[in-house]
Amino acid sequence: MAAEGGRTKPVTQSRMENFRKVRTSEEESPLPFPNLPPDVVEMKVKEGSKIRNLMNFAMAQMELKGRRQIVFSGCGRAVTKTITCVEIMKRKLGGLHQVTKVRYKTLLEVWENQDPLPGSGAQNLTVHKNVPSICILLSRDPLDPTQTGYQPPEPRHGLEPQLGQAGEDTSGSSSKGLKRPLPPPCEELLTKKLQVQVPDGPRGSGSTDHQADHHH
Repeated sequence: MAAEGGRTKPVTQSRMENFRKVRTSEEESPLPFPNLPPDVVEMKVKEGSKIRNLMNFAMAQMELKGRRQIVFSGCGRAVTKTITCVEIMKRKLGGLHQVTKVRYKTLLEVWENQDPLPGSGAQNLTVHKNVPSICILLSRDPLDPTQTGYQPPEPRHGLEPQLGQAGEDTSGSSSKGLKRPLPPPCEELLTKKLQVQVPDGPRGSGSTDHQADHHH
């Protein structure tokens, strides 16, 4: 029994530790945007994708090939990278309408046993995982503003007016703020000086001269 017990323990450990993920695939599902052109470009962002490579291809599609629309999609740990790519393109191109859809997607992971039992065939496990997914449509053409997830285009130089307005507001507020607190310290300094000079006057020679003049 001890021998059997000693054998069962490694088998149990192999079930937990000796499996290696050999393949991951996404469940195919249509894009959640109606009336898309059949040749629309979908940028499928993966966890290991490089943003520079993604953006070089996407920008070439929009600028060189004159695409009107493009879709960025990612799931799981690639969601953040997907949003980053979208923000980069919006800043570079400007004037893009945006629709964002969030949903769940099923990932199929295949795990293979690296230490199978003697006499048994290949032992593979298929795991179904539901992970959050995001799809973002960017379009040069106007989109339906009433649909859920719509965002209007930002001005191409939107940051400059904001900075200018902020500068005006801050400068106005700061100038008002500076003009208001600055005079009181000056007045206080002047009053202090006056307080210092006024008492010195009667003790000085000027006051004695005046008194002497009155005596004469």
